[in-house]
Amino acid sequence: MGTVIMHDVVSLDGFIADEHDDVGPLHEWYFSGDTPIGAEGDQQYDHSGVGNGFKVSRASARYVGPMWESIGTIVMGRRFFDLTNGWEGHQPAGDHVVVVSHRPKPEGWHPEASFHFVDGVTAAIDKAQELAGERVVAVSAGEVGGQVLAAGLVDEVAMDVVPVVFGRGRRYFGNVDKQFLLEDPHVVVKGDRVLHLRYKVRS
Repeated sequence: MGTVIMHDVVSLDGFIADEHDDVGPLHEWYFSGDTPIGAEGDQQYDHSGVGNGFKVSRASARYVGPMWESIGTIVMGRRFFDLTNGWEGHQPAGDHVVVVSHRPKPEGWHPEASFHFVDGVTAAIDKAQELAGERVVAVSAGEVGGQVLAAGLVDEVAMDVVPVVFGRGRRYFGNVDKQFLLEDPHVVVKGDRVLHLRYKVRS
């Protein structure tokens, strides 16, 4: 099975959005560089669900491009799905999306899209790994990501840290209420207005 990586863009004080789900300046680095990334340079991978034509710094492109290409399945929560309308059925990376939700897929919503609605994080990771095979399962940070971490199902934590302080909002780790030890970062990449970090979770 592939590696399970919890990932998101995050403020210095640990928030992935403000209390109104606005990402503010967190994603500006996606559009302020000179190197296109994504499918033919125009794939949309913006957690806010908006964005058009990613161009990042060369250092970020060398890190982000291969990471996105390694993803087989994305795991997201229903709140995130509703905010972005599931990217209109065109996931930003990978071939499949698993949505953790007590509610089914909206009736008639993009029947061609490989989106699977699963009740509970353990079942979601099982399904995501089945779909991903040996490729990476990328879990969106926030409440669902925190639940996956608390269940002991996260292998690595990946953070794209942006130099901004939010003060309050949606926490990267959700409501995790116990301590987890991570290894020293095995990836440290300095981009323009972002620092890419990856840590393995200690078993």
